[in-house]
Amino acid sequence: FFYFVRHPSSQTNSATMRLSTATATALSLAAIASPQAALAFSPGGVRLLAHDSASAAGSLSISHRRHHQPTARRIVVPSSLSSVTRLYATDNDADDEGDDDDINTPSENAYADPNYPDLEFVNYDDPNYSADKGMGNSEIFQEEDQTLAEIEAMREDRRRRNDEFQFETYHANVLRGGERSLGEWTVFQTDTFMGDEAVKGRHPEAMGVPRLLKWEKVLKVVSRGSKVVTDPNAEWRVDGEHLVHEERLATLDDFPTLMMSEETEDEDNVEGLNWESKDIGHVENTFWPNEMASLDFRGPGGNMCVGKAYSICDATPLKDDTDELHDGPFSEMRTELGVQENGMRFRVKLDYAMLEEDAANAIPPPLHLRTLTICRETLDGYWPNPLDNEKPKEGDDDDVSKEVKSEVRRRNQEEITTALFGPPGAPNGLYDPPPVGGEERAVENYMQLDFEGGATVLLPHRLDQDGGDGESGEEPFGWVTSLDWTPGPIRYQVDRKVLSGTKLKGLRTLELSEVQGEEADQWRPKDGGENMRQ
Repeated sequence: FFYFVRHPSSQTNSATMRLSTATATALSLAAIASPQAALAFSPGGVRLLAHDSASAAGSLSISHRRHHQPTARRIVVPSSLSSVTRLYATDNDADDEGDDDDINTPSENAYADPNYPDLEFVNYDDPNYSADKGMGNSEIFQEEDQTLAEIEAMREDRRRRNDEFQFETYHANVLRGGERSLGEWTVFQTDTFMGDEAVKGRHPEAMGVPRLLKWEKVLKVVSRGSKVVTDPNAEWRVDGEHLVHEERLATLDDFPTLMMSEETEDEDNVEGLNWESKDIGHVENTFWPNEMASLDFRGPGGNMCVGKAYSICDATPLKDDTDELHDGPFSEMRTELGVQENGMRFRVKLDYAMLEEDAANAIPPPLHLRTLTICRETLDGYWPNPLDNEKPKEGDDDDVSKEVKSEVRRRNQEEITTALFGPPGAPNGLYDPPPVGGEERAVENYMQLDFEGGATVLLPHRLDQDGGDGESGEEPFGWVTSLDWTPGPIRYQVDRKVLSGTKLKGLRTLELSEVQGEEADQWRPKDGGENMRQ
């Protein structure tokens, strides 16, 4: 450290003295602490002398630990008006170059100040210093790891609370605490699984789009679900509970009106209740996990509720030795999308499967739409079709001139009839068409259908499990299924958006749009279809 001193009245402009770093630091702090002081260099070190009488009795000695005795002395006497500096120097100054190593001895920190022992002066040149040099075994990094673990524990707690919310919401709103729902199922079967002869009958310009063949019989189905407690002492309550679904074909007991007739003592004689094995097998095909737990409502499971809408999913892996529970590829996948409002529910069931010839030629094989089922249900204990609820008045059965009227009539039967069996298709198509990944993908993989009750459905009829367009370097597009339905004043559109590739069971988002039905065209989005921001 070099210090230059200029004497205001001397002809000598400057002189040089070398001081240790520790001494210079001490001098600076001493001058700040007591401006009315004098510093004197002596063979014993540097002395701080008080200038006023009150502090004249005290002095502070600072040793700079040199092996030789300095031969220079400097006295500074500050004043409020002027300052006088005297410098004495001789030629017998020892060589200081050999003393540099002694100043910063290994046992001392050259940056520390003995007058302030509580202050830490970090010497980054010290080879033993490793606090922030990336040492994993330091206390700082141990605390950081502990903090990250605590943050992850907080996130997991929030996820568990969301699992519980979804679990209870689905049980209360969709399953309605175990109440039964009565519905009519209309089944459409694709020609994809009917053989080559059926496929050849497709339109020449749409050979890649399957034809939908409607079943002649409408299925009458009773649906319900309940909660089962398996472990009442579970640490997290919902861990000891699961949901069980039940869907069965209707019997004579489900039609009190028909039971009043003597001609319907045998169910086989009742038109529409003589179910075939194909009908029974279709209804027994499950669209949910066998025992639906709270963890199934996380994204990878494909089950979720949002507002008046919900979606559930189940899949069969192509191989049994998959590492992840919800990862494909899959040999079968079944998804369901529904909206319920005003005592009604409109559901869409999509059943996908792979072709046998694709199992050997394509790895992983694509999934093709096998059946599509439209479920129109009412939640008030009566059937959607008023003819199934009529109870004829008592009278002369031989008098055909009398009009037969039902004694069981809903106040909102006309609204239900319009919402479930009215003109097909949503007004002007989907309210907010979602992006599907380009025109070519829309033509090769998607179809849009209109159904009675003012409903429009957009769905993929072919699900590729190879990742899609991920090879182009862009983020792969997933798959989307949309349902647009207006059961009353409010128009709903729910979009089930899933991931791509072998993770297509997992939900990316479940989006619900609500708009006044009469004002839908006024507020229709004009962005060309965008995904919800994450």
